[in-house]
Amino acid sequence: MSEILEVSSDWLSLREPEDARARSGELARAVGEVLPDGPITIHDLGSGTGSMMRWLAPLLPGPQSWVLHDWNADLTRQALDGEPPRDSGGTPVDIGTRVGELEDIGADDLRGASLVTASALLDVLTASEAHSIVDACVAVGAPIFLSLSVTGEVELGPRDARDRLVESAFNAHQRREVNGRRLLGRYGAPIVGGLFELARWRVRKARTSWRLTDSEPRLLTEWFDGWIDAAEEQDPQLRVDGAAYRELRRAQAKRGELSAVVYHTDLLAWPR
Repeated sequence: MSEILEVSSDWLSLREPEDARARSGELARAVGEVLPDGPITIHDLGSGTGSMMRWLAPLLPGPQSWVLHDWNADLTRQALDGEPPRDSGGTPVDIGTRVGELEDIGADDLRGASLVTASALLDVLTASEAHSIVDACVAVGAPIFLSLSVTGEVELGPRDARDRLVESAFNAHQRREVNGRRLLGRYGAPIVGGLFELARWRVRKARTSWRLTDSEPRLLTEWFDGWIDAAEEQDPQLRVDGAAYRELRRAQAKRGELSAVVYHTDLLAWPR
């Protein structure tokens, strides 16, 4: 998994404010309602530099202990830099880290968890890995809050007829096979939600979105470049046919005319 999930700390830092704005506050409040009383332990899968922890910890009661799981030791080390976030009562949370591949996650790794979280993860899992995470949560009875799973839907403004061609190629790229791993892409959240429903868990979903404008021009530009780069990798013909489209969108971005809405699904599942 690590070979396709390498992300820079710069990109994670750049997107963190928009991630925080986009996540479902309604589901976060619902998380608090399904947690046990007393100290809670939260396992964050694919934690990166800890942005989910920094966002969610202040919304939940304490005492809190967070266990950050990631395959990139450099990112988890950065999550320990500086002051830890505080719970809703103002007490600093405890933080531990575990470095390893997420496809190896099992019930023993989540034993004692009061909650499992992940952000922007499901699209880069395989069906087998998604099943393993669901099975582990069900085995230990830990609710799970999954945020920012892509739906594949993007709305750019001003509209252009070529938007749908790029969107289609990008979505196909998200379903590509890498080293024998077939990625779930935009089907990640529906599949995981369905698996929890089959386990007779309660499931709530919320439609969320990034809303990118010239108020954060670097984030908009880097997201667009990544979006069209992936589409061109999937369909090399777009490099020829889409050259004018790319230049048009870049010019619009420089003039402050470009905007994008990138839709996601947030999901909360918990035992009955």
